Amino acid sequence: MMKFRKAKLPTIRIPNRLRKTGLPPGTLIFTGRKKVEETHVTLVQFNPEGQIFEQHLKEKLPIAEPGSLVSWYDIRGLHNVELIQAVGERFNIHSLVLEDVLDTQQRPKFEEHEDGIFLTIQALSFDKENLEIKMEQVAIYAGKGFVISFQEDEDDLFPAIRDRIHSGRGKIKKRGADYMAYALADNLVDHYYLLLDQIENVLDELEEEVLSRPGRTSKEKIHNLKIQSILLRKMVSPLREAIGRFSKSESHVIEESTRIFLRDLYDHTIQVMDTIDTYRDVMSGLYDLYLSEISFKMNNIMRLLTIISTIFIPLTFLAGIYGMNFEYMPELHWKYSYFVLWGVMILITAGLVYLFRRKNWL
Repeated sequence: MMKFRKAKLPTIRIPNRLRKTGLPPGTLIFTGRKKVEETHVTLVQFNPEGQIFEQHLKEKLPIAEPGSLVSWYDIRGLHNVELIQAVGERFNIHSLVLEDVLDTQQRPKFEEHEDGIFLTIQALSFDKENLEIKMEQVAIYAGKGFVISFQEDEDDLFPAIRDRIHSGRGKIKKRGADYMAYALADNLVDHYYLLLDQIENVLDELEEEVLSRPGRTSKEKIHNLKIQSILLRKMVSPLREAIGRFSKSESHVIEESTRIFLRDLYDHTIQVMDTIDTYRDVMSGLYDLYLSEISFKMNNIMRLLTIISTIFIPLTFLAGIYGMNFEYMPELHWKYSYFVLWGVMILITAGLVYLFRRKNWL
């Protein structure tokens, strides 16, 4: 049987944000939780000729090899503010962008800058055991010839992208940094579909549970899923706006050939939004179904109790009549009166049961 924690409304973590109070804009302070001991930096470089260079360093920014079409810096772990600042200095990234990178509660958004484009997006996964959506902020900055991805955790969010680079499948190795930025964003949005598939499976199981054995846990699961759907919609709604701006951006970093893919990505975000709205309607329908099933079961119980009461009313009446202390009651002195009374009671009970069955009440 599925176990899960009781749902609570999502809260916003603000303790580290309080440290920024009164500081000037662009001050670099990490507002999230330290999830890794060391910051890992992976540099992947490739060119159309099929050459691939890859470096893995800790707490240090690798040096790119010259002559590559694209250099992808994958940074995992954002607590090392000095390293993030060094990234900004090397690639001329504005301090406000770096501030947004370190603010892990940032809503999805897209910005154009003089030397590059900046996108924040939430990587989402679904914890089926607790019916909870887990989020991790990912920031993507792209300029001419380079892409930088920032994430909090050490788990690799882009194994499919690495596989496409090393296997040569797809267009990544033949295109520039703008397409690479698109591919990273598209990979994250694809995981939204996986998440929605998992939610759909849970809804199917929950529907079967509500129809067969509705209980308090069913109501809590529906309530939990509704909260998670609200949270999911709050993440996807600004993402749709951000991807829309990305697809319409006139930045010199984005090549014309990439725009058709960006428009397709925008369509995906619309599909995700539509699916979320559909699932929210399904959840509301499930809750109504739950209430109907509970009401139906309660009605059955009340009907059974009413039938039992109806059967015992005449029996109680007869027992009450012959339980009175009148001196002259002829039946009390008849030797067969006890058996006759039982016979009458049995006939009344059998007659009422037969009547209720004819009416399909039993």
